[in-house]
Amino acid sequence: MKLISTGIPGLDEMLGGGIPKGHITVIIGPPGTGKSTLALQFIHTGLKKNENCTYLSLEEDEEDLIRTAASFQWNLKPYTENGKLALTRFSAHNIKATIDRVENDLQKILETFKPERFAMDPITLYEMIHDTDQERRTCLFHFTQMIKNIKTTAILTSEINPRNPNYSRYGLLEYVADGVILLKYIRPENSKTTVTAIEILKMRRISHSKETRPYTITQNGINVHSESEVFV
Repeated sequence: MKLISTGIPGLDEMLGGGIPKGHITVIIGPPGTGKSTLALQFIHTGLKKNENCTYLSLEEDEEDLIRTAASFQWNLKPYTENGKLALTRFSAHNIKATIDRVENDLQKILETFKPERFAMDPITLYEMIHDTDQERRTCLFHFTQMIKNIKTTAILTSEINPRNPNYSRYGLLEYVADGVILLKYIRPENSKTTVTAIEILKMRRISHSKETRPYTITQNGINVHSESEVFV
């Protein structure tokens, strides 16, 4: 089984080498834990390997994404100019148009571009468009099947469930995804400050770390301290 490097120091070690090729992995976490940073770092790693990559945002436009990446010393412009990176934004303000674009335009983009890596940030806004869990479940199933058919390795970011921070907002993504990675804040024992920690809740078909490890967000992106422990 081919493993795809996330490009995040320490996380690949926790995964035993990386994410299995073709897997869909959901990154769950509260605001400020670096979900978007992780997704961009994953995409930038693929670009450095000369892979075709697609980044779909439901929040930031192309220029904002380029500026965000630049703050971590990742220059995306050469890749958008040479056609290796497709940066796409679908506005979530027009509900019907967004649904149509995700289900039709995105499929055409992926079938034409054939990216080896795909990131969507955040998929939560797409879930929120639908009124019931049944509608969300059906649309998520069709969405993930479309991703699977393209045979791309995907990262989807999600907000946490306000009642249970160990789950995605609606608790549905965990069932359709191959992998689930949780980002969270932890206050260690006898400490006045919180630390950011990462845990791999699920990753099909590989043996992965079950430990919770601290990580930092630096000027070069996320760095997981895979040999350190979090004491709570």
